[in-house]
Amino acid sequence: MARNKEKLVLLLDVGPSMHGVLSEVEKLCSMLVEKKLIFSKYDELGVVVFGTEESKNDLTTEVGGYQNITVLQDIKVVDGDLVDTLQKLPRGRVDGDFLDAIVVGMDMLIKKYKDLHKGKKRLCLITNAIHPIKDSFEGSKEDQVMTIAEQMAAQGMKIESIVVRGRLSRDANKGVMDENDHLLSIFSKKTHTRIVYVDTPTSLLGALKTRRVTPVTVFRGHLELSPHMKIKVWVYKKTQEEKFPTLKKYSEKAPASNKLATHQVKVSYEYKSVDGSSTSVIPPEQRIKGYRYGPQVVPISTAEWDAVKFKPEKGIKVLGFTDASKIKRHCYMKDVYLFIAEPGNTRATLAVSAIARAMKEMNAVAILRCVWRQGQQNVVVGVLTPNISQNYKIPDSFYFNVLPFAEDVREYQFPSFNSFPASWQPNDQQQKAADELVQMLDLAPSGKEALLPEFTPNPVLERFYRHLELKAKQPDAAVPPLDETLKNIVEPDPELVAENKSVFDALHRHFELRQNPKLKKSSRQWYQEKQSGSNAHVSSGQAVNSIENQPPVKIEKIGDLTPVQDFEAMMSQRDNPEWVEKAIKELREKILALLIHSDEGDKYQKAVECVAALRKGCILEQEPGPYNDLMHHIRQYCEEKGIKSLPQLLASRDLTLISNDVTAEEARSFFVKMEPKPDV
Repeated sequence: MARNKEKLVLLLDVGPSMHGVLSEVEKLCSMLVEKKLIFSKYDELGVVVFGTEESKNDLTTEVGGYQNITVLQDIKVVDGDLVDTLQKLPRGRVDGDFLDAIVVGMDMLIKKYKDLHKGKKRLCLITNAIHPIKDSFEGSKEDQVMTIAEQMAAQGMKIESIVVRGRLSRDANKGVMDENDHLLSIFSKKTHTRIVYVDTPTSLLGALKTRRVTPVTVFRGHLELSPHMKIKVWVYKKTQEEKFPTLKKYSEKAPASNKLATHQVKVSYEYKSVDGSSTSVIPPEQRIKGYRYGPQVVPISTAEWDAVKFKPEKGIKVLGFTDASKIKRHCYMKDVYLFIAEPGNTRATLAVSAIARAMKEMNAVAILRCVWRQGQQNVVVGVLTPNISQNYKIPDSFYFNVLPFAEDVREYQFPSFNSFPASWQPNDQQQKAADELVQMLDLAPSGKEALLPEFTPNPVLERFYRHLELKAKQPDAAVPPLDETLKNIVEPDPELVAENKSVFDALHRHFELRQNPKLKKSSRQWYQEKQSGSNAHVSSGQAVNSIENQPPVKIEKIGDLTPVQDFEAMMSQRDNPEWVEKAIKELREKILALLIHSDEGDKYQKAVECVAALRKGCILEQEPGPYNDLMHHIRQYCEEKGIKSLPQLLASRDLTLISNDVTAEEARSFFVKMEPKPDV
């Protein structure tokens, strides 16, 4: 792990023209260190700022020059102190020279590591590059940059440049910006790294790759076009979902004096057999896995599993070719894979390029059957799409996407709007207002996308890491409010909404928002309003205050006056799961009591209301048994007593059996069975 550690120096422009985005730079760099503490805790990092009034670096002392550059933190293993340092960057008062800052960063890496760790040393420059750099004593600026870039390549260093423009560069000299962009492009070409231009705080937040993921092949072998034609290829994952880090349990039982304690919690299991009064531990070789099949447990040994397992051979085979239009984009599943020819294999490179270009010319794709590893149980079928390179130094390749099998396809049928009555159909004005609203919500109205995928971070993960860093320092700290930069990702753009106010006004005019009188209040809401004592003479604010100030009163028994309301109130009390069971049991007893003590059906209507409430409660709790048992009991009672009016009332309210406990046919025919048989 230590041999793969990265050595990084951050070169941060803190001059006056960067003050508007320094707060975002602080968040970005802090997030970089926080992720390294989780995923790459052996990485080393240094911080250099330029644009400061003072000068504090080794080159100023040793050879002179390199003014207005401060080494804020020497290269060291990442820790929590680095986060604090990056969250309080100084605000400089002079325009810095990014080329001098690059030389200072190179000097730090050379002195620290010399010729060691080639390829693991990196510089990251964040600046707006709108100010001219100093002239060279010998040769042109381009010659100077070329010399530095060649020295950087010889030392195995790479530089990544993030140029912040946008509103900050409106009054800048375009000639100076073009010259600086050209000089930075030389570094990019010589060190084979990227230069990124961002114009918003949101895109800046996603410009720097805060987590370094080393690509690993998922397959190395032959791409088989036929039994007599095979091409050696390597397969990588091109995209992968970034998930939450695995959080492990932490133990405080280790003594504080033990500095080597890992504080990790290890969980082990013992299997015991109870025979009479003795308990014995079963060793691993005497255990066998069991799988539930209904109420039974079926033991299946490892040998039996191996005998029935499907064991396909490792390999990738082309099943055929088809037109690209026949494979829909929405059918792609899982992550994207990249197929390249085996590095260093000229014949494989030419073969991949020839096939890819032929497929591109014919607008064709290939259907593949893939088994990535030997003994892998699942087989994937997917589509291979050609990827023609625009750079002569980069060979052609393929993209691979997994396709669904028949059982993976989900068909969702939605009724047509034409099936609704004419009164529900929108008129021309309503249709126009809705169309304008949809068009207004376009993320790229002028052809430029507002939230670029490659520069938009995952807001959930960003918020998680920031809160994690805060909790590490202050365990009792409350959850902070959502950051303004993240709000730009998850909430509507205020400027966009203000510019299109007329669209919202038109929507309000043509669509009237009314409360649905048929929509019943939830039992919890009804119960709270009942206990608050709110009425028509109390304002809404007073009603809300009365609900908040008064403690909820618990209903512990279903009364005779309002059994349905009491039942709903008891069902809404979730402090103890026994309330649900008690409410169902008491309402069932109340229904039976109403039937028994009814005088010529005077209490049947009230009993039916209780039955309806019980049915609804049992469906919500997914407990159909008590309700269905009650209905069978009522049917038997009515048949014995010759009662016809009660079944008719139940049928008029469609109070049948709950079908997920019985078959649908039994539920439909339940009322038919309740009718008394005619005398023969």
